[in-house]
Amino acid sequence: MLPAYGAISGWAALRWLGGVWFEGDDAREPLPVTVALMDSSIRAQAGIAISEERLDPSQIILHAGIRVTCAAYALLFEIRYARSLQRAVVAADMAAYSDLVSRAELGLIVAESPGWTGIGQGRRVHDLTEENAWSPAEVSMRWVWTEDAGLPRPLPNRPVFDVGGRLIGTPDLLDPAAGVCGEYDSELHLDGARRRRDLEREDAFRAVGLEPVAMVTGELGDPWPFVSRLRAAYARAERRPASDRRWTIEPPAWWIPTVTVEQRRSLTEDQRARWLGYRLRAG
Repeated sequence: MLPAYGAISGWAALRWLGGVWFEGDDAREPLPVTVALMDSSIRAQAGIAISEERLDPSQIILHAGIRVTCAAYALLFEIRYARSLQRAVVAADMAAYSDLVSRAELGLIVAESPGWTGIGQGRRVHDLTEENAWSPAEVSMRWVWTEDAGLPRPLPNRPVFDVGGRLIGTPDLLDPAAGVCGEYDSELHLDGARRRRDLEREDAFRAVGLEPVAMVTGELGDPWPFVSRLRAAYARAERRPASDRRWTIEPPAWWIPTVTVEQRRSLTEDQRARWLGYRLRAG
């Protein structure tokens, strides 16, 4: 049982608050549940880590019968102690995915926490955070796109329309200046019907002047084949005449955007069920 001033923090708090992608897994070993106590009255043990850092009581909330730190505090803790900058960015993007912490809210708590262990990483993550990534794999793909390939930072899951306002599709990543879009194809995309739909969508993107490129399962660990294909896609896009560009990311007037945390939070329950139901099934 937690003492009166204690609360669960980090990934476990984010999971309890509804973060569907926070499962406590790690490439090396399972992550411990962190209990924020501000002292050493409880010892760490297998699966449980103790944080003695200062904790304002206002940052503790009761959720579904368990005391946890608020989402922004829990996320910043996870970011500050993440084993790599990439993993920290994944945590921030996935907190935004579940609408737990916006980029602005992360920036505010970072600014309010100077001098904390790992706060430099917190500042860097705030700069790199996107609010509309749909999976950790997509975030890692974006990392390869910018850090390994050295190409401009793409937009995650931005709907693409033709000039008449018809939705063509929502690629995982899109560089609107270059006209290159990227998709992450997991094992699920190998299914016959799913693969057929993927190919049809690639053809639809090409028909309006986009250059699509896919990353397949396994290339996150060995990204260079994808990097080569990505750079080739940029080269092809550069050779396309401007008249080929028959697409836009400006939505028609009737479209209700859901690309930011604020936009999603403003939806009605019915709208969330219709347009964001896939988020509840993720993880």
